[in-house]
Amino acid sequence: MTAALGIPPAGPVRAWGRVPRELSARVPAEQRGPGLDRDAVRLLVSRGTQVSHHAFAELPRLLRAGDLLVVNTSSTLAAAVDGWAGHTRVVVHFSTLGDDGRWAVELRDPDGQGTTRARAGGPLGTVVRLPGGVRLVLEEPLSTRGERLWWARVDGAEVCELLGAYGRPIRYRYTERDQPLSVYQTVFALPDPPAGGPGSAEMPSAARPFTHRMVAELVSRGVQFAPITLHTGVASAEAHEPPYPERFAVPEASARLINAVRAGDGRVVAVGTTAVRAVESAAGPDGVVRAAEGWTDLVVTPERGVRVVDGLLTGLHEPEASHLLMLEAVAGAAAIDRGYQEALRHRYLWHEFGDVHLLLPDEGTSL
Repeated sequence: MTAALGIPPAGPVRAWGRVPRELSARVPAEQRGPGLDRDAVRLLVSRGTQVSHHAFAELPRLLRAGDLLVVNTSSTLAAAVDGWAGHTRVVVHFSTLGDDGRWAVELRDPDGQGTTRARAGGPLGTVVRLPGGVRLVLEEPLSTRGERLWWARVDGAEVCELLGAYGRPIRYRYTERDQPLSVYQTVFALPDPPAGGPGSAEMPSAARPFTHRMVAELVSRGVQFAPITLHTGVASAEAHEPPYPERFAVPEASARLINAVRAGDGRVVAVGTTAVRAVESAAGPDGVVRAAEGWTDLVVTPERGVRVVDGLLTGLHEPEASHLLMLEAVAGAAAIDRGYQEALRHRYLWHEFGDVHLLLPDEGTSL
């Protein structure tokens, strides 16, 4: 795969407006006070336009026996590495491993507050010097839509070894400080995930609040889990671009389990937009999920709709984010607008260390 496929532009800015800077979660939940764990975040629940407010620890009683959570097993890479382009210091974000051994990368200007200032890559043939005598050469833009991401050849070391020795997790300006890689791993992450790639450039963060205790309680209540894998590339806090093609895998056992739940009374609830993208990529027009792996360029929009997913657990997204189109496909625009108005009014926290939003079908029952 040498270039991104055609993807529709992001949707319009939503009527509920911008998110105040102070609502960005600056540190993980467990670092906000003594005795706290990852699950010490709030949970906004939307069923249609009916909204209620909960602690994330209440999730087991909001689901029911027979429900199925689809979870992403991709582990997070220490994907940011310092380097030099000529006499200029840069930070390289390693995004996606291509089939030909090249990597999609992003160059950024460091500013001491997270590697937040994107810079145009190029020109063609630009050489970036990395630690350990490694060289990275930019070969072609990933997309005709811009030059933020480039396919690059790495000489002098295996990238996974480079990241293990010199990398750190990608972080953005709204966070307070660098964190160890363990902070960016979910309880579902496998050290050697399938789908033909080494892991995700950025954490599949909807699953971050889950703890081992929470998983055990859900299982004891009859909630099932279906693992899938989707390796995320880098996002862009500035551009709000639609997702690029990403590697995914839906194993046969998970496909069978999803189909069985859909044939019964359970609900299929995706944990994160990555899980939606993977499962919907493996579903045929008949709604049947079949084992699949490879690349997906699927962008879930209200026009396309969802074939499999009944509900979604996700973080809170910026008003320009293309992910909101997926949320509208699951729950409808009115539900998303109402939920986000409530999230702002009750001062929920945004981004990967923030609070989460559970979208469930409107079944005419009280929460």
